Amino acid sequence: MQTTSVLANGDEIRAYLKDQVNLILRRPGMYGDEVALRLVVDHLLFAQGRPDAWIGQQRHWEERGAWTSRGIAGAFSDLLPRNCRSDSVASVYAEFAHRRGWLHPDRVLTTDEYDVLRGTARRWASRDRVWADVVTEFGTPSVLFGGTNPLYGKALGYVSADPGEPPVVFHLWNGSAPGTASSWPPDHTEPLLLAVRCDDAPFRESFTFTPTGRRLRPGTTEPVL
Repeated sequence: MQTTSVLANGDEIRAYLKDQVNLILRRPGMYGDEVALRLVVDHLLFAQGRPDAWIGQQRHWEERGAWTSRGIAGAFSDLLPRNCRSDSVASVYAEFAHRRGWLHPDRVLTTDEYDVLRGTARRWASRDRVWADVVTEFGTPSVLFGGTNPLYGKALGYVSADPGEPPVVFHLWNGSAPGTASSWPPDHTEPLLLAVRCDDAPFRESFTFTPTGRRLRPGTTEPVL
């Protein structure tokens, strides 16, 4: 007996792609990292009838210094260690998703919470911190980029209800320091904070590094403690 296939309608396709965006943002390494994000964003914009928006977003990132011939990943190449860039790249795509109303945050900060966070994050992150310190100080993140396993790096993003306000993102690392023999499990029981990133400013200027973050920057000649 022949059956008739029922095709998904436009609303169903867009909803599915939005769900895929949110899944990939939270576990980018499982889905193919930036390549997967670029594909699903391209497909969702096409489904919304706005394929031109992707070119405009690339141009905006390029003007800020966040877009290179290797995509967003290239902009992180001399800022963060390799083994925490995947989640950090996802956090930049999440900014775009938030502005377009695609992001499904686990928590939305109130205006007061966001203003306090944005006003204090840079100063607070000028000292060495760990994952637990960030959550204790600022609460559960809006989006956890990366898994919950403390032996791996991740990024914590905080957003307000206003899509025009840039997320505040904490970049955390765990693993073996550059120049040392790789070991597993890593020496640290939880990820170390390397930097906080906020403001829709030139990309490199949006980072505030902890002392550990400065020591672990690729190409640094400062000894790693």
